[in-house]
Amino acid sequence: MNRSAPPEKPGVPSGEGPLAALHGVRPAAPAWFEEAVLVEPESAFIEVEGAPIHYLRWGDASNPGLLLVHGNAAHAYWWSFIAPYLARDFNVVAMDLSGMGDSGWRRSYAMETFANEQLAVCAAAGMFNHEIKPVIVAHSFGGFVTMLTRALYGARLSGAVIVDSPVNPPDRERGGPRRREQIKPNRIYPDLASALARFRLMPPQDCDNLFLVDWVARHSLKAITREAESGFTWKFDPAIWTDFSIGDTAERLKADSCRIAIFRGENSVLMPPEIGEYMFNLLGRASPVVEIPLARHHVMLDQPLALVAALRALLADWNHSIPRRRR
Repeated sequence: MNRSAPPEKPGVPSGEGPLAALHGVRPAAPAWFEEAVLVEPESAFIEVEGAPIHYLRWGDASNPGLLLVHGNAAHAYWWSFIAPYLARDFNVVAMDLSGMGDSGWRRSYAMETFANEQLAVCAAAGMFNHEIKPVIVAHSFGGFVTMLTRALYGARLSGAVIVDSPVNPPDRERGGPRRREQIKPNRIYPDLASALARFRLMPPQDCDNLFLVDWVARHSLKAITREAESGFTWKFDPAIWTDFSIGDTAERLKADSCRIAIFRGENSVLMPPEIGEYMFNLLGRASPVVEIPLARHHVMLDQPLALVAALRALLADWNHSIPRRRR
């Protein structure tokens, strides 16, 4: 998500996103989605280095642990329609990194702090009590955090799945968050409909599943009153990326640690096939690189059920001793 205006489309005013035409009305959704989000997760907080960190949990806590981590300026609810399909075999948790979602904000942010938040949530959810160590599945920016977590604490993990988090070769232009000298507070919109109209995916892309875009957009907003102005604003801290460094992702990816798999969207602009090949080579051509058909960067929004199927297959192979159960 980003507040900069995307390219204009016919019939859509400049600066407005794909939900603008709905005027705040929820789009129709298929039965599988409605059934998934009816599965109410446990919601909890744990304090990590002075900030409350929020997480959602599904499934039997006595099962092996599976931690799901969101991308830049996103939140745990990006996984809430995926998690129930993985909870039949796993103790599934989706977390909010600090400064995002319903977690607390910090004076400053660091990759090492985000990594510590991941381990703390795993511990709070009881994942280290199981004989099988937890797996972390992380999208986009969350994947960069997980590369560091794996490099530092891989002995405590069973594996990591990195979803469309590109590690670029030295000669490729690097993207990432912009640093800003002056930070402005997130804008307050007068009503929910006008806030939803401004929600966009970054990098810009179309998404056929508007019901999923609407779902993550609604959970990206909170009601607020600030200096006598009331309405809705974004949950993320706009100051996260000030003086922030992701670090050397290539060296972290190559760390001799727990198992790792790379997922990429077939049509991702951030992770085209040559980047998948580069990462495959960094890993000694010994770890799987899985392409999700027809998906762009936001894999769980573009092809959610294909992502579920791919994760189920990989995790069944990694944890082959876990008995399969019918839902």
